[in-house]
Amino acid sequence: MTDATTLVILGAGGDLTSRLLLPALGQLLTRELTRSVRIVGADREEWSASDLETVVRTAFASMDAEDALSRVDVTYVRTDITRSDDLRALLRDCTGQVALYFAVPPSVAAASVAALTPEMLPDGAVLVMEKPFGTDEASARALNRTLTALVPESQVFRVDHFLGRSTTLNLLGARFANRILEPLWSAESIESVDIVYDESLALEGRAGYYDNAGALVDMIQSHLLQVLAVLAMEEPATLDEVDFRAATGAVLRATTVWGDDPAASSRRARYTAGEVDGTAKPSYVDEPGVDPDRRTETLAEATFEVRNARWAGIPFRLRSGKALGTPAREIVVRFRPVRHLPRGLTGTSDGAVLRFSLGPDRMSLELNLNASEDPFELERATLSAELGEGALKAYAEVLSGVLDGDPMLAVRGDAAEQSWRIVAPILEAWRRDDVPLDDYVAGSSGPEGWPGLD
Repeated sequence: MTDATTLVILGAGGDLTSRLLLPALGQLLTRELTRSVRIVGADREEWSASDLETVVRTAFASMDAEDALSRVDVTYVRTDITRSDDLRALLRDCTGQVALYFAVPPSVAAASVAALTPEMLPDGAVLVMEKPFGTDEASARALNRTLTALVPESQVFRVDHFLGRSTTLNLLGARFANRILEPLWSAESIESVDIVYDESLALEGRAGYYDNAGALVDMIQSHLLQVLAVLAMEEPATLDEVDFRAATGAVLRATTVWGDDPAASSRRARYTAGEVDGTAKPSYVDEPGVDPDRRTETLAEATFEVRNARWAGIPFRLRSGKALGTPAREIVVRFRPVRHLPRGLTGTSDGAVLRFSLGPDRMSLELNLNASEDPFELERATLSAELGEGALKAYAEVLSGVLDGDPMLAVRGDAAEQSWRIVAPILEAWRRDDVPLDDYVAGSSGPEGWPGLD
């Protein structure tokens, strides 16, 4: 797409806009030299267009994208985005391809959507929603009804930047383009799968959102289940938005808590005072804005099963946490050992392990090979490949789809509902205190007694 697109940013004065959205736009424009964008910023801030231009210039400079500023036109309109009259006035002069990006907290986005009517929206307008999408399955379904009363489902983009990660997309090539992997990609040959995204970052001033969400909702429900769906899906006929999202949606519909026992199949914990990368961190409960009575977890782990012919009986363990030392960020596929080892071979005969590291992007395969000293002894060897970060960062990949009207890397409405359905039993078990809230020292590898991730 080479024509100018109007990107209406609802919440232009917020952190998401300056920290993620605008830098991603800058990087995208450095790669796509024929694309131009009209930015219409909307917020309650008493700003002028020059104030927003300053934010845009700073964001573009962070990506070395100053040369792209000539292809951006910036305007700003002071707007209460939850008022119908304000939204009508904001959108009145928007023409051509228009994308409305709700860069605001979920509750504000829902209120803004409720204030819209179909006649306010330009033809073909795209509505872009950040996650988490809703607060449970019922609210996600209600929000879906509101959105699809405004525009068709194909014009609703539920952003999950994990789907734009080059590593997630690399799963498709590694699996579907290699005969050595595709025939083995099932419960017949695979023993278990781990999807882990641990962070050294602590709360970092996000209490307003995070203390109401926690690690399970913030990461596992919102992101890692989508990665699971990409890893476990059947081969789609094409990678267009219809086939790709149908394949991932089918996986989520088949996914449930391991053993139907949320108490036994989940763990939670929160960090206490410690040191991360040489910086002292307070206990989570002492972070500004945190309500200790909410018992919000900062580390969550849950095991699921995809109950279909390909995957039944295989545990998919998903984990994410904050303030962890040497955090693991990877997808780990463990293959079963061989059924029989000839007499005379000694040493390890563990199954192969395929790893996709989530930054820096790397793929490695651990195999059993003959030792150099004794050819009858097996030892572990690792073959690895650097995959690079891809031409675009995750948000830029997603934003490219938004501006082109291609929802392949957006979450379909039913998938957003299914993600809430999958984690609901765990959330209920945690509310009943069926699962203890463990502690771990900030900067440690997690609570004592939790099983390792190797």
